[in-house]
Amino acid sequence: MWTFVGAGAKRFEESRRNMADVMASRVDWIKAAVAEFRPEKNCVVTQDGKTISYDYLVVALGIQLDFGKVKGLAEAVGKNCVSSNYCPDTVEMTWKYLQDLKGGNAIFTFPNTPIKCAGAPQKIMYLADDLLRKKGIRKDVDISYYSALPVIFGAKKYAATLGEVAKRKGINLNFRNHLVEVKADSKEAIFENLDTKESKTVKYDFMHVTPPMSPPDVVKGSPLSDCGGWVDVDKETLQHKKYSNVFGIGDCTNVPTSKTAAAVAGQAGVLRKNLLAYMKGLAMTGKYDGYTSCPLPTGFGKLVLAEFDFDAEPLETFPVDQGKERRAFYVMKKDMMPFLYWRSEER
Repeated sequence: MWTFVGAGAKRFEESRRNMADVMASRVDWIKAAVAEFRPEKNCVVTQDGKTISYDYLVVALGIQLDFGKVKGLAEAVGKNCVSSNYCPDTVEMTWKYLQDLKGGNAIFTFPNTPIKCAGAPQKIMYLADDLLRKKGIRKDVDISYYSALPVIFGAKKYAATLGEVAKRKGINLNFRNHLVEVKADSKEAIFENLDTKESKTVKYDFMHVTPPMSPPDVVKGSPLSDCGGWVDVDKETLQHKKYSNVFGIGDCTNVPTSKTAAAVAGQAGVLRKNLLAYMKGLAMTGKYDGYTSCPLPTGFGKLVLAEFDFDAEPLETFPVDQGKERRAFYVMKKDMMPFLYWRSEER
């Protein structure tokens, strides 16, 4: 939803609720963050020093934003015409800066790390293009996309459409380039080419940054992590590869699919089925197929609904070509999905 908040199409307040209001009544809510995992002893230690034992553990810690890994970014974001829809403190600044923009260079970035919602860096770019056209100043703004990836999107079917969208909108695509420094005082962004290692300095008048991301610090180096710091689970059963009574779900795991809310929804049913079977001493028959989804608005009133599996092959829900821009998908994403999320998904 924060893409729409950054584009002025949704209010920030619509995107949040009090935790107490969405917590199931049968849950014993421990209001303390985990500080250490001790799976050999079947317990965790919280930040306030308490040790909590468990019979079964599900790790669902999400992913960590690392603004500090880009020199000057943490100091610049939220001011100096630099924003990020990934942060609650800065998402509304995207809308402000787009309103204030009169001309010059608008830059959108994708980092050299795994991220959550890999389509988001370009979603806001397409909506920004529409906004600038409505203001009548698109001809005065040069829009550039700097991505560490070698392609515009990982699933070929949808990449073909998005490439045409970028071409139609006159957006400059710069692949295999990642942001390494922000010089806020001079409004300069420095990018490094991942293949040649050459640096390039680009002036900006507005920049939307997707920060580098990583596993939560509490997972990195813990007994539960793989060599990359992610919770090490079987990609189909979601059971930990070493500790059989531990399961993982979502962005914090090393499941090789795009990290999205749709992926979590797809994994949730599998985890529930397998955890219950494990608790009863039965064979685990649930298998996650890598399903993930990325609804990509290509403008106000248009959206490509990407759905795919582990192999980036389409795994579509509707009996139409979801690689085409459609208004119905836009309405579903903008208005129906938030309603369904708050009414049912979290329950």
